Amino acid sequence: MRWLEALLERTPPADDPSVADRMAQAFSAAERSDYASALELWEPLAHSGVARAQNNIGACFAEGLGVEKDLKLAARWLALSAEAGDPVGQRNLAALYFKGDGVEQDYARAAELYRTAAEAGDGPAQDMLSWMLIEGEVAAPDYVEARRWAAAAAEQGIATAMTRLGMIYHNALGVPRDANTAAEWWAKAAERGDADSQAMLGAAFHLGAGVPQDRVAAFALLLRARNGGSALASHYFEAVRGTLAPGEIAEAEARATTPLPGPAP
Repeated sequence: MRWLEALLERTPPADDPSVADRMAQAFSAAERSDYASALELWEPLAHSGVARAQNNIGACFAEGLGVEKDLKLAARWLALSAEAGDPVGQRNLAALYFKGDGVEQDYARAAELYRTAAEAGDGPAQDMLSWMLIEGEVAAPDYVEARRWAAAAAEQGIATAMTRLGMIYHNALGVPRDANTAAEWWAKAAERGDADSQAMLGAAFHLGAGVPQDRVAAFALLLRARNGGSALASHYFEAVRGTLAPGEIAEAEARATTPLPGPAP
């Protein structure tokens, strides 16, 4: 989870034009893992009401970064940030309610916070809300809304949302089944290193579903997916390997070790 984030582009308070500069210095220190220096900068800003600084202090308590881990203190700081309208603080507080960390577990409150952050344009919140609406275990299922939020998160480059869109079209969840569109979304996420999309795209190449049949490409993707920890890869791995000659297996193994091309511009 992206707990720590830089200050959103916004006009600093008129009485303190250095807020953005100090936030940037603190975030730079945090990126160097110098959380003590970051906290020294964030603390006075947080006490003066800067919501992103409040979020970042809460994040440090949640993760034990530069301070002893304290989920109750994390929840207090994140609640201040969320109440001040920071979507990152809302998303991070939602995560605590979802897990029951430092607060009593409350899926309804988590969903409410994720939705508020999603409506404010927070990509990870849009992604999580989409997942909740697909799974239907902690929120009422709504495939249309799930697809809408997944698309919004995908526009921000979030690979897991792209994978979910592929699954939505593959499983015909609120849309007609569309193997081509599913494969297109899996390809975008696979380029970004998402292991589950690599597994599903590998299966698509194996079957020729939405892409031309290519079992060497399929096995190369499944190798990447398995190395990336995708449980989905095991569903197809042996079946695909069984169709290949030794030379084709070697070629797939070589492809699987080459750097990913990265997302298309």
